[in-house]
Amino acid sequence: MALVVDSASLGAFLRARREALQPEDVGLRRGPRRRTRGLRREEVAEQCDMSSDYLARLERGSGLQPSPQMAAAIARGLRLTPDERDHLFLLCGHRAPGRRLSGEHVNPGLMRIMDRLQDTPAQIMGPLGETLVQTAPAVALLGEQTHYAGDERSAPYRWFTDPQSRRIYLPEDHDRSSRVNVAVLRAAATREGPRSQAARLVANLQRQSAEFAALWQKHEVGLRWSDAKRFVHPQVGRLDLFCQNLLDPDQAQSLLVFTAIPGTESHDKLALLNVLGTDRFAAD
Repeated sequence: MALVVDSASLGAFLRARREALQPEDVGLRRGPRRRTRGLRREEVAEQCDMSSDYLARLERGSGLQPSPQMAAAIARGLRLTPDERDHLFLLCGHRAPGRRLSGEHVNPGLMRIMDRLQDTPAQIMGPLGETLVQTAPAVALLGEQTHYAGDERSAPYRWFTDPQSRRIYLPEDHDRSSRVNVAVLRAAATREGPRSQAARLVANLQRQSAEFAALWQKHEVGLRWSDAKRFVHPQVGRLDLFCQNLLDPDQAQSLLVFTAIPGTESHDKLALLNVLGTDRFAAD
């Protein structure tokens, strides 16, 4: 049975959640003249990648029904908890996504931390290596990774099927990275079961990548990523960075933060990369 959009309740809920958010919650500065309770509509609209006019119409109860994709974007922009996200989906006339698909909804706690890292390469990853959100410096360092669809959303899948995905990593580290990627997918497939998305991804990779198939037969488990990351960036060259990993075990999401030791050449290059931004990276 089709669900009905509760436009009035949806508008009231969106307005209440917007007014409950503070600028600091989404990494914005609180100006001395701010009188708005919570966030302004245009600020929330930018967080949700939507127009402020559409948000205003939704709050008035007169906007077009949000699609499931738009509902997910609103949930992320408003930093909703999983329960609030489910409530939003029902108000929009959609069934709430299964909690096992938790990688689709970014943990609001991780988002609040990431909002304070806008001058640092940082990104939130899903359980199968999906890049869910990136800061601008992360895009400058690693490239835009949130636009992929299907199996290509998974970084391990791209590692074995797209040679370009390896180009910014030091070649001497490729073999170790391949083994860790396989071990990570093996752990996910074992944890989620034979009918899971992880198991399907493994089956696809066994058909498409001889390297993956050979490594899968080794049955290596427990391999983990090193905190040290070595990159070869097309604009600034060699970068030796450290990757801190903050894990949310309930949703199998992780926040990756890339830093360099102050006073090193890599620290200077990382600062330069932040100045260069994403435009020159995308041009290569």
